[in-house]
Amino acid sequence: MVPALLILLGAIETLQTDTLPDKKFLLLPPINFTIKVTGLAQVVLCWEPNPNQGQKNVNLNYHVKINTPQEEDYETRNTQSKCETTLHQGVSASVRTILWHGHSLLASSWVSAEHKAPPGSPGTSIVNLTCTTNTAASNYTNLKSYEVSLHCTWLAGKDAPEDTQYFLYYRYGPWTEECQEYSKDTLSRNTACWFPRTFIHSKARDRLAVHVNGSSNHATIKPFDQLFDTQAIDQPNPPMDVTAETEGSRLSIQWQKPVSAFPIHCFEYEVKICNTKDYYQVEKTTTNAFVSTTDGVSKYSIQVRAAVSPHCRAMGLWSKWSQPVYVGKEKKPIAGWFLITLTAVLCFILLIFFFLCRIYHLWTKMFPPVPAPKSTFKDLIMTTNCEKAGSSETEIEVISYVEEPMLEVLEDSVF
Repeated sequence: MVPALLILLGAIETLQTDTLPDKKFLLLPPINFTIKVTGLAQVVLCWEPNPNQGQKNVNLNYHVKINTPQEEDYETRNTQSKCETTLHQGVSASVRTILWHGHSLLASSWVSAEHKAPPGSPGTSIVNLTCTTNTAASNYTNLKSYEVSLHCTWLAGKDAPEDTQYFLYYRYGPWTEECQEYSKDTLSRNTACWFPRTFIHSKARDRLAVHVNGSSNHATIKPFDQLFDTQAIDQPNPPMDVTAETEGSRLSIQWQKPVSAFPIHCFEYEVKICNTKDYYQVEKTTTNAFVSTTDGVSKYSIQVRAAVSPHCRAMGLWSKWSQPVYVGKEKKPIAGWFLITLTAVLCFILLIFFFLCRIYHLWTKMFPPVPAPKSTFKDLIMTTNCEKAGSSETEIEVISYVEEPMLEVLEDSVF
């Protein structure tokens, strides 16, 4: 038994020795390396093994390196590799033949290929491209239960002519679509796009490629590509059927999960509670109910929003806040009510007193006017002098002056 085992081990060692390259073994680089564009933001790298490579029984691998627009490298046994990358800046890549010998790496020289950037004037491509997806219940019962919409916005390039017109395309997996519904800026240039329905899966994990090109009579518009993680740009719907009720100082809030292909345990929520006294509270929960306390004298507004939990996929966007639900009634403190009532009563009494004074002339009777000083004697002398000047005869005039309160009597006698 032992001799047979020794013979078997010796045979395995001999076989391994025969399959290993000798010290003069030389790895040759691949040939016919090319970069082919197969879709929006998608290329295929292709090459062939070097026909002059010896020892055909050796399993060769290939080391692929993407140089631009973003560095990336990996190993493969295939002679072609599909790659998703933006193309508006061009793509360059390299590949070499490698062979692992134990912990040692044998490698050939690199061969490179390049796909040049498309033509276009600087500053004419779009900027600030943002996209979001949203899930809705499908109206087509024979197809998918849910459908995903896509909304993208951007700004025109700072050097783009006024007659520039932009056009957007997206690719998800093998499907590519051109936008049909645009929104425009003040110069009638397309700056937003809306896809009511797309081929994007409601639980998508693949990347979304978006391509925007343009046309103008005055310049060549440079295209723009961007790749999005569908999980990162998906915005859930707000929670449904939010209700709130109070019992004493206890506030109970409940809601239903958003319209989504994800089950109920895949959501987490934020609850926002506000009142008119600048009280503000935001709490997180993973259930469909929340309990809090109130002061019993304020009116509260409650809103809830949702996000898909990291337990079900990578964390994405929060939904919009639900429509506010109001509970409680604003109650004024007793002291406040007393001051308001007292002020109203006093104003009412003063108003009645004013009208009574006007009707019965009470104001004149209570405060009679002060009479002006009299000048009757002076006026009387001036009148007498005038009468003397008008008479041609000598007259003897006797004047008696009697004054009674509020009455003057003047008696004249002429002799």
